[in-house]
Amino acid sequence: MNATVGDIAANAERIRTGVHAARDAKADLVLFPELALTGYPPEDLLLREHFLADARTALEELAGEAQGIVAVVGFPERAEVAGVYNAAAVLAEGAVRSIYRKVHLPNYGVFDEERYFEAGQAGAVIDVGGCRVGLTVCEDLWIKGPPASEEAEAGAKLIVNISASPYYAGKGLERERLFAQCAREHNVCVAFCGLVGGQDELVFDGHSFILGRDGETLARATQFEEELLVYDLDLEGSEAAAEPQRPLHTPIAPVEAEVYGALCLGLGDYVRKNGFGHVVLGLSGGIDSALVACLAVDTLGAERVSTAIMPSRYSSAATQDDAHALATGLAVRIHELPIEAVMDAYANALQSEFSEHPLDITEENLQARIRGNLLMALSNKFGWLVLTTGNKSEMSVGYTTLYGDLAGGFAVIKDVPKTLVYGLCEWRNSPAGTAPAQTTPADSAHTRLSAPIPASILARAPSAELRHDQRDEDSLPPYELLDRILQGYIELDYSREQLVAEGLPEHEVDHTIRLVDLAEYKRRQAPPGIKVTARAFGRDRRMPITNLYRG
Repeated sequence: MNATVGDIAANAERIRTGVHAARDAKADLVLFPELALTGYPPEDLLLREHFLADARTALEELAGEAQGIVAVVGFPERAEVAGVYNAAAVLAEGAVRSIYRKVHLPNYGVFDEERYFEAGQAGAVIDVGGCRVGLTVCEDLWIKGPPASEEAEAGAKLIVNISASPYYAGKGLERERLFAQCAREHNVCVAFCGLVGGQDELVFDGHSFILGRDGETLARATQFEEELLVYDLDLEGSEAAAEPQRPLHTPIAPVEAEVYGALCLGLGDYVRKNGFGHVVLGLSGGIDSALVACLAVDTLGAERVSTAIMPSRYSSAATQDDAHALATGLAVRIHELPIEAVMDAYANALQSEFSEHPLDITEENLQARIRGNLLMALSNKFGWLVLTTGNKSEMSVGYTTLYGDLAGGFAVIKDVPKTLVYGLCEWRNSPAGTAPAQTTPADSAHTRLSAPIPASILARAPSAELRHDQRDEDSLPPYELLDRILQGYIELDYSREQLVAEGLPEHEVDHTIRLVDLAEYKRRQAPPGIKVTARAFGRDRRMPITNLYRG
């Protein structure tokens, strides 16, 4: 299910509907994700006593719906003495029959569970239809040993795992393989129920599944959308019942298709859950804004997307033609806002201060800031959400302008490296990228435009076009090299020496590390964006701004 953080009433209604649907499907047991009742992660809402009390009241009301079925529901349990637990409630026969408390609390990457929760002390089993079932929550099954081993020793034939497991590229199959090892090790079936949806910078991919005792995948739900996955297990005999089963959903491939789906879901839910009706972005004729425009239209529909084309004296005719061709092809509204006169006004205002100094990056940044101001003016006037278009490579090395291209409400491709930006655009232009995705919200179904990105955008050398004949490689290593250095330094925590040992040029390594470290203050001021790599900026990587360590 796709929960919304803090909307306890709506989440409870989703759970209620799910209980009824599962009972109608003749299920004995139905699972809902980790903290399904409150949404995940609720962060400091968990420090509010009335929030916890409201969640418990909703849980007690839901329990009355559990007639003729057993439901396992994730919620935050406020214990009278011991504190707050990340818990799974067992609802049956109209009441809360038992509560399992999560044992392993992740406290790395995007997780802060030790800030909010006490750890449970042991595994737990329940009997459903004469079969013993072990209960776990998310991290409990990522770590070998208890509680899964305890539950298997207690006779569990099935271990269930309710989860809110944040997405990054490839994580669904990684999770499936890890849990398959658990199934084989303990000779149990495993049923995993994953949260789906976007929550600020996080995306949850669903990808629920059921595994046999040999680790074979017996059933798999789709990625990035809500779904009731029903499967019959004969835990006392053969693993599957005799009647025909639903086919396995194949995980989305290639990785570009999967990441594109994650970005669509994250963008769509951010817009929907925060009540925005319309978005706007600056369209430059470059690769990054082309990708964001396609994502916006594919997710929201062209009628909810506007673009601003804001040429300066340095904007080439080719990029302007491409920006217009893309916007026209996508059928989005175009706002023509030339900035030449505004640049002249700025130059005149600063003439007395700058007259004895040559043109430099200051004048380049003024252009970006003018464009940021114009986009924010559209946002303020019409209530539109401004989508920024910077990618992870640029964010890493500070190739961005404060109050310029960093200005906006949501940074859709903030965690997408430049090389992957090209891969996503090439995939979107392919026949596979034209087919409607399973991640397109039901209320915005529409036909995708075939090959929307002009070939010249894909072929052109990257440039911010803030001075004559500017190229990104004037200031940065080639993106293929830069992204290799950035992956090692940011995602793998490699030292300078390790990067050089990988065969990367020493002078480029030194240059890139310096840029990354210096740009921390900029990243702190950037809008939230969707996590798609193993380590994103923000919650995933928390570095001090004042930092003189150069190891």
